[in-house]
Amino acid sequence: MLSILIPTYNYTIYPLVLELHNQCLGLGIIFELIAIDDASTIPSAENDKINTLTYCKYEVLSTNTGRSKIRNLLARKAKYDWLLFLDADVFPKNKNFILNYINHLNDDVKLVNGGLLYPDEKPEKSKLFRWVYGKNREALDYKIREKKPYLSSLSLNFIIHKSIFKKVSFNETIPNLRHEDTLFSYSLSKENSKIEHINNPVYHYGMDDFEVAIRKENESLHALKYLIDNQLLSPDYVRISNLLLKIQKIHLLSFFAFFHKITLSLFLKNLSGNNPSLFIFDLYRLGYLCQLEKEQKGLISAR
Repeated sequence: MLSILIPTYNYTIYPLVLELHNQCLGLGIIFELIAIDDASTIPSAENDKINTLTYCKYEVLSTNTGRSKIRNLLARKAKYDWLLFLDADVFPKNKNFILNYINHLNDDVKLVNGGLLYPDEKPEKSKLFRWVYGKNREALDYKIREKKPYLSSLSLNFIIHKSIFKKVSFNETIPNLRHEDTLFSYSLSKENSKIEHINNPVYHYGMDDFEVAIRKENESLHALKYLIDNQLLSPDYVRISNLLLKIQKIHLLSFFAFFHKITLSLFLKNLSGNNPSLFIFDLYRLGYLCQLEKEQKGLISAR
């Protein structure tokens, strides 16, 4: 009936697996749980205990494959029709997590997204930016997520029918930089796949330090540009790339690229401080993307 699929990298997932295992046993449902470690550089001995649990399997890959490939590998190994994908750094909010999903499964072929939360307790300063961003931009009520059902479908907590996943899956040809979930949701939209948003969240505990978070954001903008340049993603699908289009049409690309250069240190100081502004973060991202576009145009014209 249910295949629970968890990719992990440098993270101890045994407590998560044990909680899911106990919930499934308590419901008496047919299930399996498959967890795959993507060649962690910091092995977790505790994860080995997963193989002692009934209907659970844990394996470690010899080489790192990346976020898209490992999710597709998990889906290929799954033997049931409903695939529950969870990231390693999450934990269910309540003891009825599996039941809540089961109650929304019927004859409809669809994807069901449960949403996420961030801890209420304010973290240390180094993780503050990621916490503020997560609580305001990712931890959305299901009624808000329903307004943009595809874009709001984050990949760290969802259940999908295998027949849909076989049509879309995660693109394994793109660089392992970020935005694989954006491309996944875009593929779902092109297929007109049914998406249902519900209130069944997990807590997201994997908050990066500021330096790591901003590096990942820069990578995601490179990835977004790659997807658009290679016509894998429509530029009007994501708000920031749609803004870039408008800026280019009114010939202000050079202005925004220059603006990014002169405000960079000031913006980073705010974002790494005690009161990070998401408005400033949006300006930072837009400026960074404009700078990437301007640099590419400069390289093309120099050839």
